Amino acid sequence: MIRRNRILRTSPAIRAMVAETILTPSDFIAPLFITEGENVREEIASMPGYYRHSLDNTIKEARELWSMGIKSVLLFIKCADELKDNKGTEAVNPDGLMQRAIKGIKQAIPEMVVMTDVALDPYSSYGHDGIVKDQEIVNDVTVEVLARMSVSHAQAGADIVAPSDMMDGRILAIRQALEANNFDKVGIMAYSAKYASCFYGPFRDALDSAPGFGDKKTYQMDYANSREAIKETLMDVEEGADIVMVKPALAYLDIMRMIKDRVTVPVSAYHVSGEYAMVKAAAKMGWLNEEKAVLEILTSIKRAGADLIATYFAKDAVKLLQS
Repeated sequence: MIRRNRILRTSPAIRAMVAETILTPSDFIAPLFITEGENVREEIASMPGYYRHSLDNTIKEARELWSMGIKSVLLFIKCADELKDNKGTEAVNPDGLMQRAIKGIKQAIPEMVVMTDVALDPYSSYGHDGIVKDQEIVNDVTVEVLARMSVSHAQAGADIVAPSDMMDGRILAIRQALEANNFDKVGIMAYSAKYASCFYGPFRDALDSAPGFGDKKTYQMDYANSREAIKETLMDVEEGADIVMVKPALAYLDIMRMIKDRVTVPVSAYHVSGEYAMVKAAAKMGWLNEEKAVLEILTSIKRAGADLIATYFAKDAVKLLQS
């Protein structure tokens, strides 16, 4: 033989030296679930080891994440039922929980990149991502509210708004609204290829945001399609998206690679709640090693083309990388 491929696998040092994909703490976006109250830390039953925090504990969590080298958080709030309506009233409330959370985190850790979820489902009496009329999620009226919501987040101090709604034309409307209000330094991370997936179930438990009727297939994408994802993503880039996202991650690694090969903006991936819960459940049964699975999965997502990974394993992954 003149070529022995195993030479480059001989020892941990050699394997590390020639590794093509390397995870770092700055790759991760940590999602945070926020609820009203003080000193609240509620474990989410379908997401073992993950919690809803009140704002005071959210700030403590953000400080810990920063100390670990995690540079960005993605905020989601659990809206009280009595504040939900079909207009997005609380979504644009300057004193709302989201707006207070942005201000609190930026005041405590100014360098932390604060990303915010922009969609109406947490605030909707119907549990949908948009305004409902005659059992239909109406697009253009929803986009107007999403643009106002994004400006409200920017006013509170958000660095990046992350529209997850999948309404048509919302990226351009948000970009124009930000520019019109002199927020030209606020970025947009577009959920560009967000599929109608069964893997979102635990997330909806976390925020009590399951749809009250029907499903989300008239706005989230059909998982049978791939070319559609390219079309949607290229449109978002043209409309002003600074970062594009594929969601979920694991069942859509092919989509991630296709998008990565076609855009020049950073690509993010959302390793979603159902994917987290599957690992936790299998590990609890003794069917796989959780620590090894976490690093293998996250490496596969980065290898497929993700520059950033939103994951509930962010803290665990950093601890494993540093051990």
